[in-house]
Amino acid sequence: MLVLLVADQALKIWIKTHLALGEAIIVCPDWFQLRFIENPGAAFGMRIAPGEGYDWGKLALGIFRILFSVVIAWITLRLSRKSDTPKGVLIGAALIFAGAVGNILDSALYGVLFSESTPLTVAHFGGSYAGPMMGKVVDMFYFPLFQWESCPDWLSFLVDHHNYFFGPVFNLADAYISVAVVYLLLFQFKFLNK
Repeated sequence: MLVLLVADQALKIWIKTHLALGEAIIVCPDWFQLRFIENPGAAFGMRIAPGEGYDWGKLALGIFRILFSVVIAWITLRLSRKSDTPKGVLIGAALIFAGAVGNILDSALYGVLFSESTPLTVAHFGGSYAGPMMGKVVDMFYFPLFQWESCPDWLSFLVDHHNYFFGPVFNLADAYISVAVVYLLLFQFKFLNK
């Protein structure tokens, strides 16, 4: 679990210190990019309570994430003590926990550790753009799977400025959680149901 968390944070810090906001590295043309964005709120960049002033919604989300992580850790510990618990359930729970903690660290610390100026460099450590739990989550995996030649205006919210389908940009922590939930539902449902 610690290895997963370190991998997530190392990639996020590398992206944050080596790319300008919005900059992309083309890994595989036409379908995979490392694109640096900062997620200011919940999943896929949605804000919890947009507006001026203190973001109480973001604080509530941070507290929820912390409580959820504590519950997952407690459940995992209890299940690990039972001899009939499949190893796959423990691995799935560990993935969810590592993903949740990875995103908590971004929100809790990145606003304090980094300045908001771009492009960031390692020298930007020690800057500050937000208080604890108000930092932005670093996302980087982007898969523009297909390009629309002429997107109707009423669907324009689904495409970027190059007419690529606007899929979500996510990070390793998000991937850990998503893969674990799908795995647990598909392969460990019988155990979880009891």
